[in-house]
Amino acid sequence: MSDTPTDPVALTAELVRCASVTPEEGGALRLLQERLEAAGFDCTRVDREGIANLFARWGGKGAARSFGFNGHTDVVPVGDESAWSVDPFGAEMHDGYLWGRGATDMKSGVAAFVAAAIDHVRGAPAGNGAILLAITGDEEGDAEHGTRALLDWMEAQGEAMTHCLVGEPTCPDRMGEMIKIGRRGSMTAWITVRGEQGHSAYPHRAKNPLPAMARLVDRLSSHPLDEGTEHFDASTLAVVTIDTGNPATNVIPAETRATVNIRFNDAHSGESLTAWLQDHLDRVAREFDVEARMRVKVSGESFLTPPGELSSLVATAVEAETGVAPVLSTSGGTSDARFVRDHCPVVEFGLVGRTMHQVDERVEIDQITQLKAIYARILRDYFS
Repeated sequence: MSDTPTDPVALTAELVRCASVTPEEGGALRLLQERLEAAGFDCTRVDREGIANLFARWGGKGAARSFGFNGHTDVVPVGDESAWSVDPFGAEMHDGYLWGRGATDMKSGVAAFVAAAIDHVRGAPAGNGAILLAITGDEEGDAEHGTRALLDWMEAQGEAMTHCLVGEPTCPDRMGEMIKIGRRGSMTAWITVRGEQGHSAYPHRAKNPLPAMARLVDRLSSHPLDEGTEHFDASTLAVVTIDTGNPATNVIPAETRATVNIRFNDAHSGESLTAWLQDHLDRVAREFDVEARMRVKVSGESFLTPPGELSSLVATAVEAETGVAPVLSTSGGTSDARFVRDHCPVVEFGLVGRTMHQVDERVEIDQITQLKAIYARILRDYFS
């Protein structure tokens, strides 16, 4: 094995050139497997239902401490390609940035950890713990057969991480400013209210579902769910659409639909909020004498890794390499950490995420190198 340090910028560029739009693997996991195996990692593809996933291990399976990393190589679609000023999969480097879809979210994070891990195992004593990587190709999609599949396989194989770091972009504006120690839960409810169609000149002969829906969404959106908890901001409910599709002015429609999304803290669960929604739905249905039904999907429950050994380890490394003392946060949307939390303590740290999912997504080249240094320090401190 060469003693030349692994270049995380070059590896990021190679990954960006892999057009791995969910659910396409695009060659990204094959590239990582090739690099990791060459460095002495044992790699296994853990594909499920057409989704590509990669598990990699260095060190003994029975090691007392196993540091895990979770990340993804799949990316969101580029959107209107003509709006890009560069080839979305060209990995061009200019003006101090590396440009391309996935450059920020999160091929740079994966490349930085892989580079740090490869360099760490050079000359590391046998049996000095283990490093595990669980890399999925399904974080940006339905996430049913990505990290979940990896964790299911790990459990069946007796593989376990003692602690895990997720490499999502966590910093809003400045490198090093934020570590995620938890995430809010997320759920969506699709609501249908049905009445009886009729002529708008004779409303007493119809049952208009629209006033019922208006009353319902007003009650839901006007009701504060809570005032926040020790580590979480207040939960939020957003009405994201109301759809009737009625172009006629002289027709009272039979049906209308609405969708609400809730981001909730640890004062609630998906089950308790579903019951709360159903109670409001039933009340409105009785008040307006209409039919009302609801379909709910809970994308993830809220979770928290209390401040302690893992967050302190990561925060110390971040401050040492950036000079910035990171805040511990639970803000933002969901991530695959919501699955890992049932396996072991997990926190997230990565780059500044200002351009993720945008046209002309890009990452500061210096930040990739800095992130590798942070990850390298975390591994060094963890096993020292």
